Amino acid sequence: MNTIDNIIKLALFEDSGLGDITTESILSESFSGKGIIVAKESFVLAGIEVAKKVFKLLDPSCESNSLFSDGDHIEEGEIILKVQGDLLALLKGERVALNFLQRLSGIATLTRSYVKKLEFKNVRLTDTRKTTPGLRSLEKEAVRAGGAYNHRMSLYDGILIKDNHIAVAGSIKKAVKAVKNRTSHLMKIEVEVSTLDEVKEAIDAGVEVIMLDNMTYDQMSAAVKIINSRAVVEASGNVSLETLNTIAATGVDVISCGALTHQARAVDLSMRINTV
Repeated sequence: MNTIDNIIKLALFEDSGLGDITTESILSESFSGKGIIVAKESFVLAGIEVAKKVFKLLDPSCESNSLFSDGDHIEEGEIILKVQGDLLALLKGERVALNFLQRLSGIATLTRSYVKKLEFKNVRLTDTRKTTPGLRSLEKEAVRAGGAYNHRMSLYDGILIKDNHIAVAGSIKKAVKAVKNRTSHLMKIEVEVSTLDEVKEAIDAGVEVIMLDNMTYDQMSAAVKIINSRAVVEASGNVSLETLNTIAATGVDVISCGALTHQARAVDLSMRINTV
């Protein structure tokens, strides 16, 4: 299954699947046209190939060209994408292409600001599963374009025992044992903890990664000392540009930040279309 194609097709159907009354009323026959997408502010680009594919799906003969790739810094006024094809396709695809570019570039731009802010280069900054429903694969690509890393993509590719799992199992020890009995020895096990007692219990259970959830800075520092390199230490909760380096200074290995995706502001773009 081509996930990206399906995402784009759904977006196109949402916008014009039942027709485009305005454009179809104005265009009584096929005409060729040209369009350019222009930056109205500076930002970090993400989603350029998605935008190209929007127009290609509407018009297979459409030609799109860009001097930029995901991760590039764009200055205000620069032309991000040039596209030529059937005018109906350009007009139908305009908003969908812009929506993808604006949203994904917003994530890449915010992520880049976190990456630049992080002074501790040995600490890995990652995203979370706090993504827009249906757009996770694209938003996680945008995080990578911004210079950060991905946490697990979904529930299938990483074991993370959270507080509710522990409550259901009865304890960290019982939850870890249940997972070990069911999964491959090749899979790492991560456990979310919120107290130092839980840190000790997770270490005793033999987990490979420990997530410190919403701990104070002093608690995180103490947890790192208790763990003493016996597991990868991840910090989560209350992560912002203001707290990023204070968290990193506690000695953690990874900082996961939901804000990279759920607090990103869409960047400002526009598309101009003309007949050939």
